[in-house]
Amino acid sequence: MKKNKLNILDCTLRDGGYYNNWDFSKDLIEDYLKAMSASKIEYVELGFRFFKKDMYLGPCAYTTSSFLKTLNIPKNLKIGIMINATDIVSNNLSKSEINKNFFEFSKKKEISFIRFACHLSEVGQVIPICNSLNKKGILTAINLMQISEIGDDEIEKISKLVSKSKLDIFYFADSLGNLEPQNIKHISNLIRKNWKKDIGFHAHDNMSRALINSVAAFNSGINWIDSTVTGMGRGAGNIQTELALLQFSKYLKKNSDISLLLKLIKQRFNPMKIKYGWGTNPYYYLAGQHKIHPTFIQSMLTELNLEPLEILSAINNLKKRDGKNFNKNLIEVSKNLYQGKTFGTWNPFRLIKGKDVLIIGSGPSSLEHSMAIENFIKKNKLFVIALNTQKTINEKLIDLRVSCHTLRIMSDINIFKKITQPLVLPLDRLPPNQKEKFKKLKIFNYGLEVKPGKFTFGEKSSITPNSLTIVYALSIANSGKAKKIFVSGLDGYPMGNPRRHEMDETLKLYLSTKKRADLISITPSRYKIKSSSVYA
Repeated sequence: MKKNKLNILDCTLRDGGYYNNWDFSKDLIEDYLKAMSASKIEYVELGFRFFKKDMYLGPCAYTTSSFLKTLNIPKNLKIGIMINATDIVSNNLSKSEINKNFFEFSKKKEISFIRFACHLSEVGQVIPICNSLNKKGILTAINLMQISEIGDDEIEKISKLVSKSKLDIFYFADSLGNLEPQNIKHISNLIRKNWKKDIGFHAHDNMSRALINSVAAFNSGINWIDSTVTGMGRGAGNIQTELALLQFSKYLKKNSDISLLLKLIKQRFNPMKIKYGWGTNPYYYLAGQHKIHPTFIQSMLTELNLEPLEILSAINNLKKRDGKNFNKNLIEVSKNLYQGKTFGTWNPFRLIKGKDVLIIGSGPSSLEHSMAIENFIKKNKLFVIALNTQKTINEKLIDLRVSCHTLRIMSDINIFKKITQPLVLPLDRLPPNQKEKFKKLKIFNYGLEVKPGKFTFGEKSSITPNSLTIVYALSIANSGKAKKIFVSGLDGYPMGNPRRHEMDETLKLYLSTKKRADLISITPSRYKIKSSSVYA
């Protein structure tokens, strides 16, 4: 097949913004643009143009004309933005509202191209907008998401539909990161039956196939390839720009200079990669295998800070459910889900009053000392609270299980159905469709409200500084008026780990709280709390 001109579209700050809320400094952006210019990359997708404005997001979330005017943009670069079709379609915006929120361009025309990220059902609604933008001299592209989940007939049908439009480029995205080279060729051939203009490919690197799939795409006649610096992007990320430039060098401009790019990587992007941790790993690989949306993995690693065993358990349950569609409700844990007053319906006082409580944490020491813990429970006649679904001791010794992370709650629901102990949840906080799934389980509804710097133990709900499950368990034990609270498996993260700092501050706040029970670790712990020995 004769090779067409290849265009590498770099979308680092747009796709990479999923890790830092698109909050890139002006200095970094301008250094990045200089590196792109020197590398002779012509098309740079600088960010999104989001509709939602009820929280802080950085400049590359909106990429406004006013912001673009503040940048020194090299003349050889064409700057573009991405718009989520859902922002337009689901909000039922009028034409004037669409123009006001998305398409107010300055006379200088800083925007050269616009891509629309579309689900299959949204393509038809975006085409008229593309036709209108085309008249204004703006290059338009539709990026069809989750191509692996769309049947051949539908691909042919949608490519026939776009062929009747003025669209310039028809992109497809390997959103779940599970395609193989032969799949790329097959999809390309299906599109080519009706679509005769440019085709683009957006690879995800969940299974370390981004580069090889992009080569397969180019060999199949696809002439637009997305890339990001160091692969920075949602989930496992994308094909690395620095590798794409080397791989496709003979099809690109000969005088490309990547020295500025490599310097930028060393000074700015490598430190960010260490901080945020993008790139493929076994969890993303499993997500690709089982068609699980990579943002679930990103959230488990960065927002929920789950342990390896917990992540594997969540993956195992997500693959049995509809894990290919990311559900933000499952990961909204502290900032939104637990804001505002709440009222539970269950009072732990009757069960716990005057008893010593043992909370079994998730650290390795709970398993390592499990036999001694069982003996300690029997000897001291403890009331036992286990976190989530862990089974490090004989289940007959466990009195309650507690859980408050929605992703864990929903991914572990099939396990909870097989467990005999009552389960304590902040049930009122769950969306209605999730509550329905717990109807047949024995649930104690204990309320949770999150307020930084607060520990208040109420009869049927508590206020805590965060929504960590161990903290929820502490609030239940204190609400029940426990005499003492023992804990196992509160091993602690190493110094320097941000999760260590969060827990240090939480425990410091707890220990300064009046009318709280003593907290004593019976297994090794890095935290500054009282300790005893499970063997004493």
